[in-house]
Amino acid sequence: MSLRILIVDDQSLVRAGFRLILESQRDLEVVGEAGDGEDAIAAVRRLRPDVVLMDVRMPRLDGVEATRRIVESQSGCRIVMLTTFDLDEYVYAALRAGACGFLLKDVTPDRLIAAVRLVGDGDAMLAPSITRRLIERYAARSIADSLRRGLDSLTEREAEVLRLMARGLGNQEIAEKLFVSEATVKTHVGHILDKLNVENRVQAVVAAYESGLVSLGA
Repeated sequence: MSLRILIVDDQSLVRAGFRLILESQRDLEVVGEAGDGEDAIAAVRRLRPDVVLMDVRMPRLDGVEATRRIVESQSGCRIVMLTTFDLDEYVYAALRAGACGFLLKDVTPDRLIAAVRLVGDGDAMLAPSITRRLIERYAARSIADSLRRGLDSLTEREAEVLRLMARGLGNQEIAEKLFVSEATVKTHVGHILDKLNVENRVQAVVAAYESGLVSLGA
């Protein structure tokens, strides 16, 4: 079954570019487009997409507020924010609003496709540069004892997978690097999330940096 995608951006050229990239994949189907947050909300109700690519800065209603309303409507779709602005205020606002991913618009086609698939599969994704800034913001926080125990309980392979996650690699990229199947990587990621008692890979990566398992200079 194809992932149904809605593209939301106030620039028609950007929407056309994303559509071209995504529709090159057999498992991805662009079901519609919207030019602002108000139209996005209506399109989600009408088209029932699985994943929404949501621009941040748009007329009438911005992407962060549109995301908040869509999440509150319990539509079931998952939202990836796209922006040219690598600014903390948007990262935190989007994550608080319920976004499952945050990528810069200079993302490569392969990474965009991987992010859509990852989020559509129920996971979360942040651009590596944004992950680093997120970590730097919280690097001074102390690690709870339960989280330390969870990190200590990781197997050597699970710790290796977590380090690769912290570098911004998706499941397929990790699988290729470790010479294992993508299904095996998904199993490792599931074990990591369970052991750390976190909801998604973004929170797991934050824990990895905070604990020193991964260094900011890596």
